[in-house]
Amino acid sequence: MTISMKEIEQTAVLARLALSEHEEDLFLKQIGSILDEAERLQEVDTQDIPPTINILPLHNVMREDLVQPSLKKDEVFQNAANEEDGMFRVPKIV
Repeated sequence: MTISMKEIEQTAVLARLALSEHEEDLFLKQIGSILDEAERLQEVDTQDIPPTINILPLHNVMREDLVQPSLKKDEVFQNAANEEDGMFRVPKIV
């Protein structure tokens, strides 16, 4: 795949870049090289390679959600600084 100088100039306009002639020539060569390499990747046979979402072996580390016994109400409030009607009372902030 090749890219033309006109496409380089048009891309520079869209990106709002003021390129010198030297920079346009440089980008023409560099982008052309990148496109050539991308085109070469199309030649790789990936027929037997399964698709992957991530290259790392990730797995879910969440535990099963089970109902378990909890503290009694008296134990919960025994160290509370201020309790009222079975709720923690905290200072007004706003």
